[in-house]
Amino acid sequence: MPFFDTSAQKLPDGCHPRCPGCAHRHLPVRESLARKQAWLGEKLAPWAESLQPVCPAGAFFQWGYRHRVCLSASWQAGKWTMGLIKNNTVVPIPDCPVHAPQIRDAVSLFAAALPDPGRFPLAYFVQTGGQVTLVVKSKNLPDMQWLTPALMQDIACIGIQGLWLHLHPCTGKKIFAKNTWHLICGAPRSIDENGLIHGPRTFSQLIPPLYRQALSAAQAFLAPGAADIMVDLYCGIGPTLAKWQKTCPTVIGVELDGEAVACARENTPDVTILRGKCKDRIPQLTAAAAAFERRRLYVNPPRTGLEPEVTQWIVRTYQPDRMAYLSCSAGTLARDLALLEAHRYRVAALVPFDFFPRTLHVETLALIASQKSVAP
Repeated sequence: MPFFDTSAQKLPDGCHPRCPGCAHRHLPVRESLARKQAWLGEKLAPWAESLQPVCPAGAFFQWGYRHRVCLSASWQAGKWTMGLIKNNTVVPIPDCPVHAPQIRDAVSLFAAALPDPGRFPLAYFVQTGGQVTLVVKSKNLPDMQWLTPALMQDIACIGIQGLWLHLHPCTGKKIFAKNTWHLICGAPRSIDENGLIHGPRTFSQLIPPLYRQALSAAQAFLAPGAADIMVDLYCGIGPTLAKWQKTCPTVIGVELDGEAVACARENTPDVTILRGKCKDRIPQLTAAAAAFERRRLYVNPPRTGLEPEVTQWIVRTYQPDRMAYLSCSAGTLARDLALLEAHRYRVAALVPFDFFPRTLHVETLALIASQKSVAP
């Protein structure tokens, strides 16, 4: 067992002692990285020789880096409290030091401005960059008299470009419904730090410099060129598509979420983007790849990992020369790597990235080559 220094650091200002959000907030940065490295070493033990040290976020991004939040809302002592739930109670975190300043400003502004739950049954406060969504436990539009011209000016002053109301009378573990989004002021889209268009519920990776480092590693390994086809599964709003198309004219992305697909088509208008589950787009992908001998693949699935049908398609039909797999779950990554290795693929490198400093979470970029592939 590795030795760990268990000496705790003092919590920073604004960090609630009962908040369940950041399990490593008491630890020095080196200690946190060492624990993540050890955990990955256990989960990915069969590929220990390929596992590289965790790439750190850097001192500047240890605090104030989170520009995406989903906070539970609770009416306490005559005012709104927004935070994370512990023991069925919302722990207020209005000044959370992990949140970006814009998040903290928005939480304080809306907590003070929104009326009581009898008039406005708020369940969640959700923010993605410049887009804020108020999830209301109702099927009808609530009283909106609180949204005054002065408040709209304050909202704009803190950089909120779009304010949405989402009606969901059954909201709970499943936060969003399908078709009850109402833009109540501002614009429906914002532009992130990478210059990409995004909406109120689209995903974007935290800590842009570290994410660019991960994409550069994937790009250098995959090296998609003019003679290749590049397939990008779970492509989101298109940050990877934009990178591949610089050197590869044939790029195809697949994404399930309709808003993400709409943004990706704006961000990368020259790329073919298919909407739907990846497993349901296998026929189109197979037909497109038939004319190419050199095939590249990039995947960034959810925590559940690759769909079984997709894994079988990769090893039996598409058979990429090289693939890169960015994983947020070492457990499902290990499962998928074992299956790939059973079909003549080898793990060239496992590169972890600390996208979530102060937390338990760590993501891993797996670089995978076919044992019969040639160098790019």
